[in-house]
Amino acid sequence: MSPERAPEAPPKALPEGSRFAVLVSGSGTNLQALLDAYPREVVVVAGDREEAFAFERARRAGVPVEYVDPGEFETRKEFDGELAERVARHDVGLVVGAGYMRVLTPAFLERFPAVINVHPSLLPEFRGLNAVRRALEAGVKETGVTVHFMVEEVDAGPMISQEAVPVLPGETEETLLERLHLVEHRLLVGAVSDYFRGKVKP
Repeated sequence: MSPERAPEAPPKALPEGSRFAVLVSGSGTNLQALLDAYPREVVVVAGDREEAFAFERARRAGVPVEYVDPGEFETRKEFDGELAERVARHDVGLVVGAGYMRVLTPAFLERFPAVINVHPSLLPEFRGLNAVRRALEAGVKETGVTVHFMVEEVDAGPMISQEAVPVLPGETEETLLERLHLVEHRLLVGAVSDYFRGKVKP
């Protein structure tokens, strides 16, 4: 066990009828944390990269996959409309961005009760791409993880939870990302629980 991570109680079961989707673009470590915590409530995994290993994680868990090719659409709005349609078929009450690398437009955001996202910085610092690299380049002594509701403006939605992580001497992007991922997993699992229990609202 990593010394930065204290033992945790297993997540509580979500209320009956909780169903959510996960949006992915990459390897899917945050998705795996959600699948481990809520194997019955993750009812669809959707995304924009057919080769993303996150899709393989979903298939192994028996969760339906919805891949939408951005190259088939002329505008972001059209792509988001199709993605929303695919996700909506699964009757979800929440959408979770877990390493999804596209900015969502109102064509998607307005279709669902709430969309949340996890970001590897202490927002509002280092919004957008390459947040960990930029934090190291800026020489900050700490960064962290933020879970927030998504709005059209990048990484600007209302905060759900946030936790600081120190930047250690000699830190590299890879070592810092590894420690941040542990916090991302925990905060994201907790945020889903808080949402379905009515503790946070968009």
